[in-house]
Parts: sequence; structure tokens; C-alpha cells
Amino acid sequence: MAELSGVELEVFRHALAGVAEEMGVALRRAAYSPNIKERADCSAAVFDPDGEMVAQAEHIPVHLGAMPASVRAVLDTYGALQPGQQVCVNDPYLGGTHLPDLTIVSGVFAGSAELLGYVANRAHHADVGGAAPGSMPATATDIAMEGLRIPPILIADADGERDDVVRLIAANSRTPGERRGDLRAQFAANHVGVRRLREIASRMGDARLREAMAAVCDYSDRRVRAAVAKIPDGCYRNCDVLEIGAGLTIRAAVTVAGDEVTIDFDGTDPQVPVNLNAVFAVTLSSAMFVFRMLTDPDAPPNAGCYRSLHVRAPEGTVVHATFPAPVAAGNVETSQRIVDVLLGAFAQAIPERVPAASQGTMNNLLIGAGGDRPFSYYETLGGGEGGTPDRPGMSGVHTGMTNTRNTPAEAMELDYPLRVWRYELRSSSGGAGRHPGGNGLIREVEVLADCTLTVQSERREHPPWGLGGGHPGAVGRNILRRSDGTEVELPSKGTWPLHRGDRIRIETPGGGGWGAPL
Repeated sequence: MAELSGVELEVFRHALAGVAEEMGVALRRAAYSPNIKERADCSAAVFDPDGEMVAQAEHIPVHLGAMPASVRAVLDTYGALQPGQQVCVNDPYLGGTHLPDLTIVSGVFAGSAELLGYVANRAHHADVGGAAPGSMPATATDIAMEGLRIPPILIADADGERDDVVRLIAANSRTPGERRGDLRAQFAANHVGVRRLREIASRMGDARLREAMAAVCDYSDRRVRAAVAKIPDGCYRNCDVLEIGAGLTIRAAVTVAGDEVTIDFDGTDPQVPVNLNAVFAVTLSSAMFVFRMLTDPDAPPNAGCYRSLHVRAPEGTVVHATFPAPVAAGNVETSQRIVDVLLGAFAQAIPERVPAASQGTMNNLLIGAGGDRPFSYYETLGGGEGGTPDRPGMSGVHTGMTNTRNTPAEAMELDYPLRVWRYELRSSSGGAGRHPGGNGLIREVEVLADCTLTVQSERREHPPWGLGGGHPGAVGRNILRRSDGTEVELPSKGTWPLHRGDRIRIETPGGGGWGAPL
């Protein structure tokens, strides 16, 4: 069969990416929860018959880098899926990230037998049980305290949705109706992906489709290797800490040799009975994000981009947690710190291409309640982007391993017993530099019912670093204002009871500056 021409390759790779993008649109439009329909905390991707990722939408980095591991876990459990089968999984030890992220995988078939590939989507559900609303309790000492853990399980078959499995998942949530709605939105997203991939196959033929999937991955591999070859050979080391107790240290050695890169996290601290542990899929995803950003970010994002990247992390450490370690904040906070560690290492090799540290946290804010009027609000808050070699950092944006939007104040007040008092940029929080860091945000929310607050944040003690003489950004702050007017500054992480009229104010960090100030 003839090789694909350059034009065919471009047409095909955009067609595949379009499948994933349309899946994401369908998921958001059909979702019930503001966390998905407003914040877009969801992702989608397309895989070949062997489970290799061939296209992804530009959604959430920490989702997309880890999703191939979930697909692999599904195939290891069930083998090649059969027509109509859809499998749900959130187990962090089987390719998941943390328990609120539910992944659904579907096979795509031509006619009734010929497997064309797979489509998958991952969505963050606002509550899947556990010790606190939002399923990210700061008090968790093992994975069982964080909610319902789901190994690969058939959630739909040739007869349609398996209501027994959906009922099981919904029954373990404080907001079961919302869970059912969001799961059905995930089914709908996969149905769109199945239909669109079949349409591509009908136009070009099944064999040509498989050939094109392989060709686009090979193309990405060639582009990325060419970029890696321009990085000076050597071993570059860096470390940073997570803010818990005396600090948890993450260490990395980045070795560049020819057109390949090896990242080794040997020397990183052991896992702890605190939910900052990251499973290997999250660590791999973080490494893939930095690798792609600093090599050829315009190469089609697929498995071929990462053939020249090798990641090692000792089991039982905070970057390769094993059962029964709690992992909820490892996905959202430790992933951000891994990014900072790797950027600092690469800055020793290619300082002209590496930005200063961005806010380095997702500022996770969770407010909810059970009982007869249950609700579960979850949001990650933007902050300052680090100054780059080419321009100042942006203000009030999501950075690093998150790519979500904000929840509009109107949506929050419509869906939850909450009132937004302030939502503004945090002036003068970005670090000075030739290209200054961006400013953080201030979000102040009043609760209109008794409930529970959880905050998972970082960079409250150690500021985002500047680069090349740039100044660090400001650290963040978490402030609780009680209904009687008294204020107390909260630590970076914790779970607390709130009463009607209390307010929580999150001041997010600014980005570091790049280059000495003029």
C-alpha cells in the first residue's frame, strides 16, 4: 500500500484530532455538573487497535498523559473490547489519576466485527464518596478514605447501559443524580467518537485507516527526536519540596543523550499517609507535558511524541505511590511540583527556552454537604504564569498540568448555596523581571448553609522561582473569615467545618519573573 503523502498526513491527523475535540464538546454540552459543563474538567482521546494513543484534544494535561495507562488496564482486563462494550475505570493504581476522575473506554468497529480502534474520555466527577464532600479529604491516610475505587468494569454492553453499575457508582456519591447525568454525558461523548471514527474509515478504508494511524505517530516521533537532538547532551539535576510537615522532596535527574531523554526520580522521598502521593501515571503525565513543551509542542500529540522519552521512578515513593497510599492531591498538586522540578533541570541545558516558575498549584477549593440538601462544589483557581524568554507571564490563568476554565459566579450561585463576594486579579503578586510574572487571583466565597471546606494548595511557603535573575512571585494565602468578622489564615491544606455566613478567601500565587529587571 502506498505511503501517505504530506497532504494526506495533515488531513488525517487533523481529522483524528477533530474526533477528540468533538467528543469533548459533546461531553460538556450533555453534562449536569458545573465542574464539567462550565469548567471543562474533562478530556478525550482516540486510540489504535493496539491501545496506542493516536490523537487527543487539547484538554487537561494530567488527564491525557495518564489516559493511555487506563486504556491499557482495560485491555489487560478484558482483551479487545466487543461491539457495544464500554468499560469504566478510576483506579489510580491501574492508570487512573485520582478517584474523582472516571474514564470510559469504548471499542470502535466497522460493521459488526472489524476493530478500528478505541475512543476514551475522562471526566472529573464532583463527588465519588469518601470522608469529605468532593472526595479529596485532607484527612485521608489511605485510598479507602478518598471514595469509591473502580477497577475496569463493564458499564455498558451490546444491550446498552448497565444500570446496576451506574446505580452502584451513584449510590456512593453525595449527589447521585449529578453522577448519573455526568456518566450519561460520558457515554454520549464516546458515541460521538465512535460515529466519527467510523465515518473516517468509510471514506478511506479500514486498512488505510490503520496505516494512517501508524504514520501519524511515526511523524510525531521524527519531529520530536529532531528537537531533542538540539538539546546539549548531559545530566541535569534539580529538586523541590511539597509543603507538608518538614517538606517532601522530589528529586530528578534529566539525562539527554543524542535524540533520547531519560528522567530518573531516584532519591525522591518515600510515600506518606497523606494524599500528596502521585501514582506513576501522574508522574509520567507530568514528564510528558514538560517534554512536549520544550521539544516540539506543535507535533501531533500522540504516542509517537514520547517514544524518545524514558521515565523511571522508584516504587513506594511520592512519585510512584503504591496501594494503599492516598493520592487525591498527588494528581493536582504533586503533578505541578514535578513540572517545576523538571523545568528547573532543563533550564540548566536550554535556559533560553525555559520559563520561570508559574504559580505551581491548582488552588483546589471544595465546599459541600451531605444530608437532605446535598451539594458538592469543586474548583481549581488560576494564578500567575511565569515570565517567559519572549514575553511577560499572563495573569489569572490556569498553568501547568491543568487547563480548565473558571466557574462563573452566576453559575456558582445558581447551582450551590454560595455567594461570590470578590473575584479579581491580585495586584503586584507577579515577580519582577525583564519579563515579569503574571498576577494571581483573589476569590472570596460566602457559604449560605452549614457545610464542609477542603483546601488543597501549594506555594504558600515557598514562592514560585524566578529565572535568569528574575524575582520570585508572591506566595498564596488561604483566609477564613467567620460570620462574626474574625479572620484566621489557614494552612495550605486541610478540611474544616463551615457555618452559614462564613467566607473563604483564596489569594493565589503570582508567577516568577524571567531575566533581571531592567
